[in-house]
Amino acid sequence: MLMTLLCVCLQMANLVTSLCCVVFAAVVVAYAQRRSQLVARNQYERMGSDVTMQCGSLDNDASVSWKVNGTDVKAQHHLEGPRLILTQVNLGHNGLYSCFQNPHGERRDTIFLHIGIPPKEPSITCRSNTYPKGFYCSWHQQHPTYIPTIFEVDVQHNQRSLEVQKDSVHKNRCHVRFPEVFSSFPYKVNVTAVNALGNASMTFSFEESSIVKPDPPERVTATPIRFNSRRLEVSWQSPATWPDIDNFPLKYFLRYRPLIREQWQHVELSDSTSHTITDAYNGKEYIIQVAAKDTEIGTWSDWSVAVHATPWFEDPMPITSTTEVDFPTETKTSPIPSSNAPQKAEPPVGRAARVLTFFSPLLLGMMLLLM
Repeated sequence: MLMTLLCVCLQMANLVTSLCCVVFAAVVVAYAQRRSQLVARNQYERMGSDVTMQCGSLDNDASVSWKVNGTDVKAQHHLEGPRLILTQVNLGHNGLYSCFQNPHGERRDTIFLHIGIPPKEPSITCRSNTYPKGFYCSWHQQHPTYIPTIFEVDVQHNQRSLEVQKDSVHKNRCHVRFPEVFSSFPYKVNVTAVNALGNASMTFSFEESSIVKPDPPERVTATPIRFNSRRLEVSWQSPATWPDIDNFPLKYFLRYRPLIREQWQHVELSDSTSHTITDAYNGKEYIIQVAAKDTEIGTWSDWSVAVHATPWFEDPMPITSTTEVDFPTETKTSPIPSSNAPQKAEPPVGRAARVLTFFSPLLLGMMLLLM
């Protein structure tokens, strides 16, 4: 009897467990279906085109409403059942579009609309600043696509593909090792730009010697020479990226000018990393730069960072002040005034005497008449 009850209990427990599993599975499926409708899907469209967005899998007679970024759609559009049609889209149409089924307003689909243009042929440049170790190639789109664009790179030499290593810093750059030195076979670099709206390719061919271009010289210094007012001692170091300076030596090009003039003076040096300027202007500040090039192939590097220096000049002797000395005072006679110098005024007493002398005959005559 006990065993029978135990078996019945186990059977009931298994039944309950089975029912729970069925219910749980149904809930998971329903949740997954709902999540698939709510998670935004990307839709890429060409700029200037008319765009149609479908609200999930609703029938053509379904009534829906649309919102973009949580607000009503204000751009020029019209509705056709569950479809939203935008005309002549541009970058302003980018956004998150959601559709809701009427009359209860249940959200049925979410679309992230991206407006862009197909890629054009990329521009490619290649350069070896680590000759003969290897070279790198860079590429870019001459016009923006406004949507994510990737690049596929293939490098061919003597009818075989070379290993391409992506640059860790520059996303549009790759590095390739020279399979051999002094090769007469050209290199072919093919870059294909790809995005959701299309793709475009460009092939760039070159010979090994044409892309050799060192980095600029480093640690350029210019020092005045003591007691020489027309000389500057200039020195520099070869670029650290140039791997084998002994077997692949560099030559250098020095340019300098005083700041007060626009015209440069130039000196080409075979393999020296120093030079003495002997024709500097006394006391004038100079600007100095250096470039580098492989002695046999390639092109000149860019100019180094400019340095400034002024030739040595002697400080002027200080002017010493004379100690003041008290000298005895000398009495000096005034010079005799010249004939046209203004005369001094006469004293008033002398003038009264002359007046009295002038009027004395008149007074005498008047006295005689009165008598």
